[in-house]
Amino acid sequence: MQIAGKNVLVLGAYGFIGAAVTRSLRAEGARVSAFVRSGKAGMWVLGDIPQIQGDLRACLRPEDWDSHLQGFDCVVNCAGALQDGPADDLEAVHHVAIAALGQACAEKDIAVVQISAIGAETDADTDFMRTKAAGDAALRASGARLWILKPGLVIGQSDYGGTALLRMLTAVPLVQPIAYPDTPVQCVGMPDLCRAVSLAVAQDLPQGTYDLVEDTPASLSQVLAETRKWMGFPTARVTAVVPEVMTGLISTCADGLGHLGWRSPLRSNAMTVMADGVVGDPEPYRSATGQSLASLPQVYAGLTCSREHRLTARMSLLMPAVVAMLSLFWLLSGLIGLISISDAASVLSDAGWGMAMAVASVLFWSFVDIALGLAILWRPWAARACLAQITVALIYLLAASFTAPGLWLDPLGPLMKILPAMTLSLVAWPLLQSR
Repeated sequence: MQIAGKNVLVLGAYGFIGAAVTRSLRAEGARVSAFVRSGKAGMWVLGDIPQIQGDLRACLRPEDWDSHLQGFDCVVNCAGALQDGPADDLEAVHHVAIAALGQACAEKDIAVVQISAIGAETDADTDFMRTKAAGDAALRASGARLWILKPGLVIGQSDYGGTALLRMLTAVPLVQPIAYPDTPVQCVGMPDLCRAVSLAVAQDLPQGTYDLVEDTPASLSQVLAETRKWMGFPTARVTAVVPEVMTGLISTCADGLGHLGWRSPLRSNAMTVMADGVVGDPEPYRSATGQSLASLPQVYAGLTCSREHRLTARMSLLMPAVVAMLSLFWLLSGLIGLISISDAASVLSDAGWGMAMAVASVLFWSFVDIALGLAILWRPWAARACLAQITVALIYLLAASFTAPGLWLDPLGPLMKILPAMTLSLVAWPLLQSR
């Protein structure tokens, strides 16, 4: 495999697949650069790997790629988004930008490795799959040297999207919730996916389109059982099949949260894909390489599950409840302050404040509480909102300790209740950090 010394640009390099591919190519001797939207996130995930900062949504013409492609032998496209949202435009990211990339690479004789998806067809049920298929077709039409890899459900050491959802579901104690239990699924281990990319970059794999899937499909319930076993969680005593009506309601709610920036793996595109199944044809890749891809049990046998994996699964499962509780706490705190403004102001007036100043203070801080309760619901602000909640809570504790120290002895414990709320915000803050 002649890969050492090749100059490779990886798009979507700090994503679930992109980060693994970037590290794998670098370990094999390629000179890898990462095309990233966020330089800060790229530094967190990729360390000292050289970065080119850019946004696919701004690279919609072949000439937009000229400055990014200088000196590269190959581009590996691992970029993608599940559904349209405030930060995602499927048509731009999956189709228009990739069509422009294909034309630019064809002109410069740069090879392209496209990470597509099983089920990416022009008549697919979701805009995710249709835009992926449009991007694949545009690359074929460009005339660039091209490999299109279509992985099944990707299982890796880290997790994101579908794999994160699997681990979250297995973290439910005693009960195993599942929708579409009989849906057929074919998985692929991240090492096999990275190897396929390396073969393509080295041109040791004939150009073409390949489904990257294990030989035999398993039902989704079997996949969950294997995942639960690997995670080390006790076998579920009860399997709770989620009715289709409930699944639709959940995905509708997840879509609504998507407008607030939350990229839930329960959105309608993911649920539709899961209902359709994840099934491909392993024969073309097996014929080209002479090898089958590892089965799901073999994939898990090659991965290490440790305490942090179980902790992440459990905390990811709890995160929606944590965010909802924090939002509710701060919203109610502010609303109660407005409703009971005279009672709240009297605490300050009894401590020697003028009534006008006391009322103004209650009004101001009530609106601050409401703002913090709303801010944590907007995903781009959520982590910072947690820090702001902690700061405001500290202000309340210090101010009350000097102004009305008797509140510490109040039988209803108004100040004592701030302490667990602060702790919950402190717990939520690292959970809400962007990858």
